[in-house]
Amino acid sequence: MEDRKVLLSVKDLQVKFRVRGRILTAIRGVSLDIYEDESIAIVGESGAGKSVFTKAFAGMLDANGFIDQGDIIFNDPELDDTVVPLNSMAKKTIDTTLQKLNEYSKLEAGASIYREIQSLEKEKQEKSTLSEEEKEKYDSQVKELIAKRTEIFNMKQTLDPSREKAKIKEAQAEISKLDTQIKAKQKEKEQKIREHHQNAAHDTAYHHQYNEKITALRAEYEKAIKKEITPETVKRNEILAKEIYLSVGRYHLRKRTRMVKKLLEAFKRAMQLGVDIMDESQRNAVFDNVTFRVRYLDETPEQLHGTCIINLAKIKDANDWGKIRGKKIATVFQDPMTSLNPIITIGKQITSIIMKHQECSEVEARAKALELMEKVGIPNAEARFDDYPFQYSGGMRQRIVIAIALSCQPKILICDEPTTALDVTIQAQILKLIKDLQKEFHYTIVFITHDLGVVANVADRVAVLYAGQVIELATVEELFYDPRHPYTWALLSSLPQLAERNTKLYSITGTPPSLYNKIVGDSFAPRNPYCLKIDTLAEPPMFKVSDTHYAKTWLLDPHAPKVEKPEAIQNIHEKLLKAYNI
Repeated sequence: MEDRKVLLSVKDLQVKFRVRGRILTAIRGVSLDIYEDESIAIVGESGAGKSVFTKAFAGMLDANGFIDQGDIIFNDPELDDTVVPLNSMAKKTIDTTLQKLNEYSKLEAGASIYREIQSLEKEKQEKSTLSEEEKEKYDSQVKELIAKRTEIFNMKQTLDPSREKAKIKEAQAEISKLDTQIKAKQKEKEQKIREHHQNAAHDTAYHHQYNEKITALRAEYEKAIKKEITPETVKRNEILAKEIYLSVGRYHLRKRTRMVKKLLEAFKRAMQLGVDIMDESQRNAVFDNVTFRVRYLDETPEQLHGTCIINLAKIKDANDWGKIRGKKIATVFQDPMTSLNPIITIGKQITSIIMKHQECSEVEARAKALELMEKVGIPNAEARFDDYPFQYSGGMRQRIVIAIALSCQPKILICDEPTTALDVTIQAQILKLIKDLQKEFHYTIVFITHDLGVVANVADRVAVLYAGQVIELATVEELFYDPRHPYTWALLSSLPQLAERNTKLYSITGTPPSLYNKIVGDSFAPRNPYCLKIDTLAEPPMFKVSDTHYAKTWLLDPHAPKVEKPEAIQNIHEKLLKAYNI
């Protein structure tokens, strides 16, 4: 993949959901590069995090979901290239921004002293209350008790009062017991805080020592930040002021003013803490707190020119998503009837998207829509243009959804199990259609599925997800002929197409772990028949098998015992040829 351009680079992505007062971590530190013009399949059981992963970079997470950490860098030359007019208003804003940056840069000289002051103040605060570790311990214990109470309460609601009075009484007693424990734990925490506060208040020696240190540090800090900044810093700030304006130039005046103010506050804080602004990644991180950064390239008397660093994990403005979702990243969902509006004609649904993103007339949009309908295999497109979705069969509806997704010629086409609701013959037609159109439109396919048969026919590479993590990444040939993770072995072994006659079909025992809890060790360990002791103690790293093949299992450690893959998937070449015609 060295010669192919990285289109989407996901680094240490973590996605969480707020569910009934608890936090569920659906994606746990996923890193993955997706290339131009490739087909990559995301495989795993239901609940593995396949759809959540793709929704994160399509900006379609549910309202209770959020990206907690990580980056999703989208490389698109058309969106990256940014030009803003250099009029009198722009010049005035840049000059004002530069003056403030030069003023804030004085704080950099006292950054180390400022951090000492902060550390000392934090130490004093922790001395009069609970430490972060103690607070976290009490909070987690209370949360655990509340979760148990919720489970018992929900179970109690399902009981029949006329026949299960004893069970209801028992459940109520357990709820009352847990209520007492929750109150006791909260009271214990409050008592501990009072003890810390009283001890700190009576520690006069510590207060005297603290006052002496903090007074000396503040005096030293005031002296340090009065120094004049260097000419090199002024030159840096000139570029930074232009980058700030480039980064907010796409907004209307009022919002642009607000965004400049927020960015200045972010850089003031960064300079105060001693962040190395000359470091590209650290500068990007400061911008990401407000908006994505536009790196300064050059300028003319009429305009500023720069290039965006689009981090989809940090986008906060809905208008920014409007330029990406649909136009650059499109999705084909499982059920076409949930994607199509039943009261609007097929033609209108396609043309409305074309007119929105391509700014063309209705006549031009109609011509493009008819051309797309013919490309996706709708017979007699002109006559079917004004039909409603209910007048189309399931396979034809899915073809229309594909036409809508491709109407703006996106860079990435996410296919979220698009053939599950269709019969087998139509499935094959839709898969062939998606692959054939890829050659013409040159989009990247991200195919979500739990059907390894689909993977064999569609994918160039495969990422196997389990419990919100990529546990194996390989080319499709490597995954089928040389799988290395026990979970991948289990998925392949459970394929009905590879089962021998008169043999019992393999099934994976147990269920995936709860993602509410912190997982210790290998998440697959409780279900893994090849589990090692270390699997229960430490999370395995991602081991390199080849330049294109990686697996997250301790079995690949040089010190691990040699384990042969299951008999059912040994020498499966002939079975695959027969089952999937590959």
